[in-house]
Amino acid sequence: MIDRRSVLKAGLAGAALPFAGRLVGEAQAQSADLRLYWWGSQDRSKRTLAVADLFKAANPGLGASGEAVGADYWPKLATMLVGRNLPDVIQFEPTTLPDYARRSAMQELDPFLGKTIKTDQFAKGILDLGTVDGKVYGMALGLNSFSMFYDADLFAKAGIAPPKHGITWDEIARLAVEIGKAGGKERFWGITNGARYNYVFDVWLHQRGKSLFTKDAQLGFTVDDAKEWYDYWEKVRLSGGAVGPDVQAQDTHLIDSNPLTTGNTAMAFTFSNQLIGYQSVLKQKIGITTLPVAKADGPSGLYYRPALIWSIGKTSKQAEAAAKFIDFFVNSPEAGKILGVERGVPVNLAVRAQVAPLLNDLERQTVAYVDFIADKVGPYPAPVPLGANEFDHQVMRPTADQLGFGKIKVAEAAERLVSEGKRVIRAS
Repeated sequence: MIDRRSVLKAGLAGAALPFAGRLVGEAQAQSADLRLYWWGSQDRSKRTLAVADLFKAANPGLGASGEAVGADYWPKLATMLVGRNLPDVIQFEPTTLPDYARRSAMQELDPFLGKTIKTDQFAKGILDLGTVDGKVYGMALGLNSFSMFYDADLFAKAGIAPPKHGITWDEIARLAVEIGKAGGKERFWGITNGARYNYVFDVWLHQRGKSLFTKDAQLGFTVDDAKEWYDYWEKVRLSGGAVGPDVQAQDTHLIDSNPLTTGNTAMAFTFSNQLIGYQSVLKQKIGITTLPVAKADGPSGLYYRPALIWSIGKTSKQAEAAAKFIDFFVNSPEAGKILGVERGVPVNLAVRAQVAPLLNDLERQTVAYVDFIADKVGPYPAPVPLGANEFDHQVMRPTADQLGFGKIKVAEAAERLVSEGKRVIRAS
């Protein structure tokens, strides 16, 4: 059970602390509580715990206690895995689920599908989004895709047209310099440094007919591809368009640490379902569009993906109850009304239809974006290979940081990305 002291030691996001503490207090009175584990903003915690309250009311004697963790989410989860004390219901996203599934850390959901977890109202292909090596290990909670957010108020004030679908990488580089200067303050740039984001690199590669990883669990790019990638971002950074390395290195891929949120950039690479989370912590109006493209009429490089995923820990002694909670989360109309589209557009079509009229303008923008790219997305790629999480955290991010700080040159960064990438994928 989670007490407030352990919550504080875990370094939880400050916004989530009051909610985690409230639910833990309730959990101590119930021996049959499920342990939930997720990351996210205060808004996500509110919604998650409100659904947990509904679940408790609908299932007397069964509740759900929560822990929303910040930047140390994965180290804590790894520690619990080693200690065979995994939470019952764990939040993943597409690049991390396969790693844990292949390490036998998650339970298969197949025995629950169509029974405890109803699937008859799901959109086509939803189960594929949580499938690893032919077995379902996770339940997608909503659809999203990669996107780019921008400070709409700043663009309007500066009299500069904001980015829109079809803008090229060359054009965004020039726009980043222009809007960065228009910000009128020190330590302010046009855009985050994409060299550090593996999913942005993946989109870049898909636009060129390649991918981050191949179906046979290998790297899908060459040293020359990496050189082109790093060379582009170094030029943007040195021109004053992309954020400085000291700021970029602080981004832990959470809303609160993104340079857009910290007031250091006008544009940022994100996930479409996070529009609500970003807007909840920013005063200025945020706009959303697709990522830049190689050429105006070329492929977007985008694909639909599960915004987030619930899975059941291998060591859970309440797997049936955990499956029941997941079913409630994705199939209950009342839960859907609370969740809205914060974790992506609902996967249950009936829930999606019931939620649509209740959405506010911001939530409608999220749905509109997912609808807008419907004829622009490619097929969902194969599950990432074992070691993909290490590739992101131990190779992609550190290499970009070293390049930004001038510790290595473009050519060396490219060689390192490939050689170290092969090492962590092969060794895992």
